[in-house]
Amino acid sequence: MCLAIPARIEQLIEGDSAIINLGGMRKEISLALVENIVVGDYVIVHVGYALQKLDQEEAEHTLALFAEMSRMAGLPDKEP
Repeated sequence: MCLAIPARIEQLIEGDSAIINLGGMRKEISLALVENIVVGDYVIVHVGYALQKLDQEEAEHTLALFAEMSRMAGLPDKEP
């Protein structure tokens, strides 16, 4: 099973890369498959690649659902 998750762009890096925050963990990803991304945008990320830009409201709703699933499973809360 594959899972693509929404993540907020925190920093742009030369060479079509960016830093995102995944539950408090910062990770470098590739932006080679998307265009016109700026700091603050949300993207769908899978295996280190941003696949598409995502609407902020939709991203926040999806992240809230993931947080609720984690709470229901008894997992500790993570930073968005």
